[in-house]
Amino acid sequence: MSKKKVNFMCTAFRDGFQSVYGARVLTADFLPALQAACDAGMDYFEAGGGARYQSLYFYCNEDAFDMMDAFRATTGPDANLQTLARGTNVVGLESQSSDIIRLHAQMFKKHGITTIRNFDALNDVNNLIYSGRCITEAGLKHQVCVTLMELPPGCSGAHDADFYERVLRDILDADVPYDSVCFKDASGTAVPSKVHETILRARKMLPEGTWIHFHTHETAGIGVSANKAALDAGADAIDLSMAPCSGGTCQPDILVMWHALRGTEYDLCIDVDKVREAEEVFKECMKDYFLPPEATAVEPMIPWSPMPGGALTANTQMLRDNGIMDKYPDIIKAMSDVVRKGGYGTSVTPVSQFYFQQAFNNVMFGPWEKIADSYGKMVLGYFGKTPVPADPEVVRIASEQLGMEPTTRPPLEINDADPNKGVAAATTVLEAEGLPVTDENVFIVSTCKEKGVAFLKGEAKLGVRKNEPVAAETPAAASAPVSDEMTLTVNGRDYAMRVNGDQVTVNGTVYHVGVKDGTSSGTAAVAATATAAGPLTEVKAKMPGLVLRIGAKEGTPVKSGDAVMVLEAMKMEVPVPAPVDGVVRSILVSPGDHVAGGQNLAEIG
Repeated sequence: MSKKKVNFMCTAFRDGFQSVYGARVLTADFLPALQAACDAGMDYFEAGGGARYQSLYFYCNEDAFDMMDAFRATTGPDANLQTLARGTNVVGLESQSSDIIRLHAQMFKKHGITTIRNFDALNDVNNLIYSGRCITEAGLKHQVCVTLMELPPGCSGAHDADFYERVLRDILDADVPYDSVCFKDASGTAVPSKVHETILRARKMLPEGTWIHFHTHETAGIGVSANKAALDAGADAIDLSMAPCSGGTCQPDILVMWHALRGTEYDLCIDVDKVREAEEVFKECMKDYFLPPEATAVEPMIPWSPMPGGALTANTQMLRDNGIMDKYPDIIKAMSDVVRKGGYGTSVTPVSQFYFQQAFNNVMFGPWEKIADSYGKMVLGYFGKTPVPADPEVVRIASEQLGMEPTTRPPLEINDADPNKGVAAATTVLEAEGLPVTDENVFIVSTCKEKGVAFLKGEAKLGVRKNEPVAAETPAAASAPVSDEMTLTVNGRDYAMRVNGDQVTVNGTVYHVGVKDGTSSGTAAVAATATAAGPLTEVKAKMPGLVLRIGAKEGTPVKSGDAVMVLEAMKMEVPVPAPVDGVVRSILVSPGDHVAGGQNLAEIG
């Protein structure tokens, strides 16, 4: 009996990196594994886009376009290299103007990409029409998506086979140009029976010979069975990954899927021994990277709070960075309510991040006390139409807090009218910073903003998480030099400290202590400053984060509520308001510093 060949895209070097390492992987580290995968016979790879675009500028101090060029050079000219795009959001969390959407397609074509998988997290087809046309007009293959997930138990009104059939019908009726169709389940929660029914219906609706692709994750433990259900319904291709970026929050492993299909009518048509060798090379390449334990595990609570694998570890890593990983279980529980009241957008980037940000705020500040900017804009309609109307009370709160009215205007229309978006706006920024105005730089600034500018100016900081090497033991020397580094043990916990002038670094976080040289006592110097200025009011961080920018200089008058500085936490900009009227007497942190919740950031007198 002849077997049916199962086509698959290897996602290890894009979605795999996002799902395990928060997309923070250096290009030179993984290229040997990519070569090994090619040597094993693979010629269809996910090669960038999605979070693997911004992360290179934010955390890796690398150019994503250089990465794509290196990817193409390694695989050769004939490989199908695919990237991920988010409709009007392209490769960022906020939606873009039409000229940037077109530039996205042109730049990715220029840098070696073959296919762009294009989705809208709200399943608002209006967000796919223009972006799809730009992709095809640039000479790329367009894989249009319907996004899937399972609603939290007890919810209804969307995300069933009828809903997905309507979305696909809207795509066909809108005459969106496409080369293939993908059903994308980023949270891995769509039950296999629903996957089967959805693809069965799609096969009947689509022209004969249309390529149908299915994508899922193993986060909820049903990835292999969902893949099999998709194949039984007539799907042509699935997504698979390689260890150590497989299983758990990633796609099922190629070897696992090969094993699951043994004795069936399907065949992956791989040389299993060569794939095993490629996985060993990959494991060696990644051995120095920190592997979060949650990345390798099935999470039974995901069906109640559908957090996609690609966002789960990115967010837990940010929680670790800020020393609040203990909040993670509460945030995941809070996500269920956020999804229920947010209009049922699919939990895939950027909406998954909106959900997580709002759940984070609900845990840190109290339920609905602080609306996350992007979540609020989503329920107000600024990203398009949600599958069902958002909760009216949440809409009201969002409108009041953000000072924005609900809208039904298309996002593209809103963005094209925004003077702060588009090629002209990015060009103005580049010229003001004295940076070259190139198509690549315009796109970098448009999608990465301040962090893109910092990269282009050579000021980006490396944020890749690798395991700390174990120092070799050396005999103590009586004449060892005095060091400004020390270890302080408090309540059984060690803190690595380094003193440099008025800066004290504790476990990587910099604190400015305000000690003046030339005084007999640092405490006396601080006290004298306070006395001279009168009583001082501390400006404290309400939550941990990274100092993104400082808006008030020392000596600047401020009113209560004015933003003294802006922190970045969980990809959100969080203003730090002045608690009183007065004059800024001291700024105790610098841009790029990590700060703890409750830390004193400035003083007002």
